[in-house]
Amino acid sequence: MKKASVILTVLFSLLVLGALTEQAQGEKLPSIKGSKVLMVIASKDFRLEEYKIPREILERQGAKVKVASSRLSPSVDMSGKMKVKPNILLKKVKVKDYDAIIFVGGKGAQEYWNDSKAHSIVREAVKEGKILGAICIAPVILARAGVLKDKRATVWTGCAQELKEKGVEYTGKDVEVAGRIITANGPSAAKWFGEALVEKIFLSKFQDVIKP
Repeated sequence: MKKASVILTVLFSLLVLGALTEQAQGEKLPSIKGSKVLMVIASKDFRLEEYKIPREILERQGAKVKVASSRLSPSVDMSGKMKVKPNILLKKVKVKDYDAIIFVGGKGAQEYWNDSKAHSIVREAVKEGKILGAICIAPVILARAGVLKDKRATVWTGCAQELKEKGVEYTGKDVEVAGRIITANGPSAAKWFGEALVEKIFLSKFQDVIKP
């Protein structure tokens, strides 16, 4: 059994390497077809770019995306240009149903900074080995939930102190990856954030399969 496990690990490693090599040569992201992703937006004043760009990237690579919020009525972004009708109430989210959970930024995301349900989702996502993402001011949710302590993370510059006070190693990078947690510092990093999420979801699939 041990020998078979080693062989399986090697085979999957070769598959991953091959996929990543093809990605580098063709400048394409890997397919994450069949993956289920939940994006959490504020009930109002989410940031358009931080929602729209990562979602487009995730869906283009095959992910099925649903949206959760504290209310089911349409949420309007900060610019007033986009309305999004959530699929599910935050309080009814079951973490086990998703491969990745992403908290979108924008000033409205402050409603989840101290939200007990949001914190519960964050902690369960980490416990269950899910991919967890947050952009702009949303990493504060993760920090206050206690999952970023002693980990590298980034956030909107105006909230850097929030992370430091929670024992986070604030890096100030556009995008920071710490294990299965991905943080980004704002709308200008939305594309890189989306790409990092795709790559991490792809790799996590292989890692989960070859777990002993």
